[in-house]
Amino acid sequence: MNKDSKIYVAGHRGLVGSAIVRMLRYQGYKNIITRTHSDLDLTRQKDVEDFLKKKKPEYVFLAAARVGGILANIERPASFIYDNLIIQSNIIHSAYISGVKRLLYVSSSCSYPRLCSQPMKEDYILDGHPEPTNEYYAVAKIAGMKMVEAYSREYGLSFITLIFPNLFGPGDNFDITSSHVIPALIRKIYEAKINKSPEIEIWGTGKARREFLYVDDVADACLYFIDKCKGGEILNVGSGNDITIKDLAGIVKEIAAYKGSLVFNTEKPDGMPRKLLDVSRMRKFAWRPKISLEEGIKKTLDWYISNYHTTGD
Repeated sequence: MNKDSKIYVAGHRGLVGSAIVRMLRYQGYKNIITRTHSDLDLTRQKDVEDFLKKKKPEYVFLAAARVGGILANIERPASFIYDNLIIQSNIIHSAYISGVKRLLYVSSSCSYPRLCSQPMKEDYILDGHPEPTNEYYAVAKIAGMKMVEAYSREYGLSFITLIFPNLFGPGDNFDITSSHVIPALIRKIYEAKINKSPEIEIWGTGKARREFLYVDDVADACLYFIDKCKGGEILNVGSGNDITIKDLAGIVKEIAAYKGSLVFNTEKPDGMPRKLLDVSRMRKFAWRPKISLEEGIKKTLDWYISNYHTTGD
């Protein structure tokens, strides 16, 4: 990309999309295209096709998706499979017919099988059944990755997929019923602190292991890799390190200076036992994340506290 490239960021109000826009602006890119849902409904194929034909972006970052934690996935499986399938299909196909130069599809480590060998190599995607608590989301994301791969193979396109671990950062979703683990922990622990609650409940045994990546590192990776890959690649991008949910909760508790107890509800699901990406292919491109887990949690907690009047309701 050069500073005058026309760049469309789909999902610019989400955690990843907003970080990509911030990074683009910070680095001096001048021609960033975004649309809100009221301006462009990404589930409407003709609308997406007409939009991309008219705007003719050279680059597309496909970060638009329906995402959520275990509870949201369990309660709304139809929404998770339909919305993700239709949005990504509309954008990928319309990008092809409108002549987009390069497209980057944002995918998730949730796509890997529940009992996947660890660390998870890109070749393991179809080696087993998805985790039941996010099965429909996983199926949709796998379809998106394979669509990017198929379109690149058949039409010679420079479309790629990056698979990220659990993401977090400022602007995340802190709704307890639909958020991922770090924002949920931040909210629970901060509210317990200010309300002087003696303990908080955390779902699961605490033994499940997860890998995390701060959203500014995600955006940096997206800008870095979109011009590095030839097309059709599926590439893991992460820290290469994981942590138990119990230890993670302990870190959030310490950073938030909460003195109460953490109680694990073992009757609730853990999700996948472990999710650690194999990042050996990524490292060949000489990219590394810059923000440590502790630093990222502190930045996210500070943002949450500053915005508590809007995120804590």
